[in-house]
Amino acid sequence: MRRIYDISTPIMDGGVHYPGNPPTRVSSLQSMANGAAANVSAVAMGTHTATHVDAPRHFIEGGAPVDEMPLERLIGPAVVVAFGASVTAVGEAELRAQPLDGHARVLLKTRNSALLRRPDFVRDYAYLAPDGAEYLLRVGVELVGIDYLSIEQFESADHRTHLLLLERGVVIVEGLDLSAVRPGTYELVCLPLKLAGLDGAPARAVLIA
Repeated sequence: MRRIYDISTPIMDGGVHYPGNPPTRVSSLQSMANGAAANVSAVAMGTHTATHVDAPRHFIEGGAPVDEMPLERLIGPAVVVAFGASVTAVGEAELRAQPLDGHARVLLKTRNSALLRRPDFVRDYAYLAPDGAEYLLRVGVELVGIDYLSIEQFESADHRTHLLLLERGVVIVEGLDLSAVRPGTYELVCLPLKLAGLDGAPARAVLIA
């Protein structure tokens, strides 16, 4: 029996969001409790809410939007690699110690996994350092995911990690919940909403063991 791990962060009213991004608002338009024939809700949120995929257009003017990203990069074998609580910046040195050979999809499990359930945004989350991004490019990674709302250091001045990856067409998945997942190899399925022409989209992501 294969096991499915849901590694998506729930989208909910008032859920934690990256500073500067719009908060999530969920409201009821029709309610059976109030006599309507059906329940109908409205959801207002940003494109980078909860578990989401960054498209090149997020940081590159004229870059590919999320609905044009190749789905084959979002489905296939992936390796989950874990880092201790003392690691705040995942750089080349930290990645060299991990079994990345031959893996096109790499998911970074850090101390962030314990932060996702907090209602407040935590600014000193662990992130992928630029030299780590350069190393992943050299070993041929096509998708990289992390367990908080951004892969970049908070308030980065140059957004170099994003730019290095997106300019090379590497898919970035942010906001993954890897708390229940052990390091190892899985089958990843991560499908962002097909939001035409936009810079990113929330996604439902699962790992299959």
